[in-house]
Amino acid sequence: MKAVTYLQFDGRAEEALSFYEKALQATSVKMVRFGAFGQDPNAPLTEEEQNMIMESRMEFSGNILMISDVPPFMKPATGELIKGNTVLISIIDADPDRNKQIFEALSEGGTVILPISSTPWSVSFGMLVDKFGIMWKFNSEASKFLDGFVE
Repeated sequence: MKAVTYLQFDGRAEEALSFYEKALQATSVKMVRFGAFGQDPNAPLTEEEQNMIMESRMEFSGNILMISDVPPFMKPATGELIKGNTVLISIIDADPDRNKQIFEALSEGGTVILPISSTPWSVSFGMLVDKFGIMWKFNSEASKFLDGFVE
């Protein structure tokens, strides 16, 4: 299991990714846009939302920094981005049972945004805000997803 820093932006993730890639001398950068999964006819994304970064990862000095945008359709759940909620702690590549155990413990007294469940990109994905206001994201297959999606 790993815990990595994950930064969220309001449409500026690509700009931030480019900046941090240079500033941190990243050795590997991968990203996927929201539009990569096609359109849901019941909830179509605007062209701007399709071009936003859904998930990215850069490696530098043995560390990982992940960055994404929060498009308008997610804001009813996540809230508006303001200083203080643009950073979340992401638990990645953990065993699904361990994910569930930690998720349940952290959700006590907090707010579950997305319960741990299977998604097209992970068998164990979920999000919550703990009782201290810290956002947590769980993705048991974060590395596998990006490695399989972007060479």
